[in-house]
Amino acid sequence: MSSKSRQTNPEPIRLVDCGSVPALRSQTVFHAVAYAQTPETPDTILLVAPSEPYVSIGFHQDAEREVDLERCRELGLPVLRREVGGGAVYLDGDQLFCQWIFQQGRLPATLENRFALYVKPLVDTYRAFGIEAELRPINDVHVRGRKIGGTGAALIGEADVVVGSLMFDFDMETMARVLRVPSEKFRDKVYQSLQEYMTTMRRELGEAPPRDQVVATYVEACSDALARPVEPGPLTPEEEAMARELDARFSSDEWLHAVGGLRRRGVKIHEDVTVMESVYKAPGGIIRVVAQLLDDQIRDVAMTGDFNLQPSSVLPALEDALRGAPADRDVVQQRVQVLYEQLRPQSPGVTPEDWTEAVMNLFQPSGKAG
Repeated sequence: MSSKSRQTNPEPIRLVDCGSVPALRSQTVFHAVAYAQTPETPDTILLVAPSEPYVSIGFHQDAEREVDLERCRELGLPVLRREVGGGAVYLDGDQLFCQWIFQQGRLPATLENRFALYVKPLVDTYRAFGIEAELRPINDVHVRGRKIGGTGAALIGEADVVVGSLMFDFDMETMARVLRVPSEKFRDKVYQSLQEYMTTMRRELGEAPPRDQVVATYVEACSDALARPVEPGPLTPEEEAMARELDARFSSDEWLHAVGGLRRRGVKIHEDVTVMESVYKAPGGIIRVVAQLLDDQIRDVAMTGDFNLQPSSVLPALEDALRGAPADRDVVQQRVQVLYEQLRPQSPGVTPEDWTEAVMNLFQPSGKAG
């Protein structure tokens, strides 16, 4: 890193290494730093690992559809919703969460470029230990075709947040057990696919390297990628207080089930109203649409999925725009396009055409909920 780059933005980045903390706090701490941010808050990199396992779901996901909640209760696994996009995932102390909470305007404007910058220190860290990692756009890290981690981004409070992890190891069997799937045969296929298409430091190297060495390498890689010094620092009293406040919110049933009002399939709402479901795979993630249809008109609609979408207010605005729309592709496309022109959201890998296709699939025979 050149001295010229240092002089461009000499302000240090605060490094907060939280070590091992309870599962709930491992999720709320980075949200707390974001919500407590003031103009004087330094850009922050948080490192944290959960002291016990749990399941995390993405902000736009429906817990009851994505996760086997009863199985999680049997296994003693908390299920927590985060305010960042992406999919449901099993987490434990074998992952080191790397969370960036920056002032707006300090990171690249587009999510594609932001993910590329965030992933670079992860890739450089893996490569320093002999693992041939690389960015697989939009926001995954792969090693010879196997995924070793994904990332997510959100605007939380007034802060730009990007999150991901360094994968020391991963319990693929438990991951397969906690997902909601249509059959045990399907679950076996999920487990087989995880084994085939995921990897970890332990799998690549035979054993995982020491945490302190990985952390030191990652911090140096962050400093190089961001062209700024990274210096250790504590959380502020305000951030600690916000974390305690969020602990209560994130552990509530209301927060876990906050997405959508149409979670049950096959519910007869009214004699002339049917409930339909569409699942559409866009390059940027899965879009799940559940709607009440009055004949061939959308009466109500709820959207979930593992896509990344900023700002988060776009999704309810999109749902509002689609209410009352007929089963007409041109009308649906126009409504989505107008919303994109008005709000200018960032949805890497998910275009207005993808939203339109997901909605139009509701009117196909295979889209009916039974």
